[in-house]
Amino acid sequence: MEYLPEDFMQDVIDALDEKREHARQGGGARRIEAQHAKGKLTARERIDVLLDPGSFEEYDMFVTHRTRDFGMDEQIIPGDGVVTGWGTINGRLAYVFSQDFTVFGGSLSETHAQKICKIMDLAVQNGAPVIGLNDSGGARIQEGVASLGGYAEVFWRNVQASGAVPQISVIMGPCAGGAVYSPAMTDFIYMVKDTSYMFVTGPDVVKTVTNEVVTAEELGGAGTHTKLSSVADAAFENDIETLLEVRRLFDFLPLSAREKAPRVATNDQIDRREDSLDTLIPANANTPYDMAEVIEKIADEGDFLELQKDHAGNILIGFIRLNGQSVGVVANQPMVLAGCLDINASKKAARFIRFCDSFDIPILTFVDVPGFLPGVAQEYGGIIKHGAKLLFAYAEATVPKVTVITRKAYGGAYDVMSSKHIRADVNYAWPSAEIAVMGAKGATEILYRSELGDAEKIAARTKEYEDRFANPFVAAERGFIDDVIMPHNTRRRVARAFESLKNKQAHVPIKKHGNIPL
Repeated sequence: MEYLPEDFMQDVIDALDEKREHARQGGGARRIEAQHAKGKLTARERIDVLLDPGSFEEYDMFVTHRTRDFGMDEQIIPGDGVVTGWGTINGRLAYVFSQDFTVFGGSLSETHAQKICKIMDLAVQNGAPVIGLNDSGGARIQEGVASLGGYAEVFWRNVQASGAVPQISVIMGPCAGGAVYSPAMTDFIYMVKDTSYMFVTGPDVVKTVTNEVVTAEELGGAGTHTKLSSVADAAFENDIETLLEVRRLFDFLPLSAREKAPRVATNDQIDRREDSLDTLIPANANTPYDMAEVIEKIADEGDFLELQKDHAGNILIGFIRLNGQSVGVVANQPMVLAGCLDINASKKAARFIRFCDSFDIPILTFVDVPGFLPGVAQEYGGIIKHGAKLLFAYAEATVPKVTVITRKAYGGAYDVMSSKHIRADVNYAWPSAEIAVMGAKGATEILYRSELGDAEKIAARTKEYEDRFANPFVAAERGFIDDVIMPHNTRRRVARAFESLKNKQAHVPIKKHGNIPL
């Protein structure tokens, strides 16, 4: 039997090592230096921060483009501008692609897209999240329609993966044109302040077409998308902080719709009393208080991962853990617009609720809502349809739903905010709860319009209405509230409620899917 000479094998190994090193260099030292000069990590450095040390398994390192036009046959770089593969985050599987701006500006070619599609297919097949680190100038112009076809293949997979595995997009550089639509269809988008941008058309095109002069930051920077457009869920100071926050978010999520979110060990006792909650609600019903304080005080270790913090502040969304288990939280925030529901708040909460329902994450709702925000701008903007999104999302959700009314629950907003009537499972109220069609003053002025000229009579009528309805007991008498609980016991009661609901099974009519009012 003949064996290959030892020096032959060594030559093969050396050639392999050389090819790998060539691929790892991306666009070369000069371009890597330019990337660092902008305060940005390279594609591979980002993966090293995101994943557990030594866990990354790379696929398609040697893939190259096949274009010969426009001199591209003289510019062939292994990997073709994107690093793909899988690794672990705190020991749990995740598939990752990281676009390499040092190679053709991270532009997407046919083969670049094929690499991304491969790991997306594997993620769905194996039940694991997809995390995309986006840093790209857009479609590779030299490839024409083949590049556009590549984008569409990625888009199609985004839709197939939606609700099957969590999808997280991290915008770490430019993301323009058709490229923005893939992140837009994922579940969460994180951005990096000052270095990341998202827009369908850039500042130059905007100036040419509309004559508007705008900077890239103003048009599509992190501030714009976290505050105004709500496209992004959060933005952080630099690449490292952003990637560490992605790891934190990942820990709250299940790997797929096939399984539960991980239970995390905690030293926080489930029956912990929080006496400060007993005095949180102000004596004056019109005085605001911080609902975030309620959330943090009942959460394990006070840990509340808030999403879209800078957008629609009148409603809070995010994740906490109770007894180690992930819970999605939706809560009116009296500090902003008195906690009224408006267009932006409705859309913000509705999308979050649908995510939680997709991945079997229980939903906890804190209610302090005086109603929907009135005004011409809201009506012209379609508050009817947008408010219906929130109602639809809650009514459609079949995960365990627990609701706590802390103070006001007025009008249609009471119905919408996970009331018993739209099939919340357990509904509690604090003693300070006011459940009514409207506030006492407005109700009195309608009911006793003929007496409006007599201030004394109106005051007496208002007091009568408050005594009758400014409490949770009328609703409790009808079974709309399961119990009136002391605020200091909220953590224990809510956790026990979720524990009792852990095997919940819901039966829905046979259908393809509902038609949410988009």
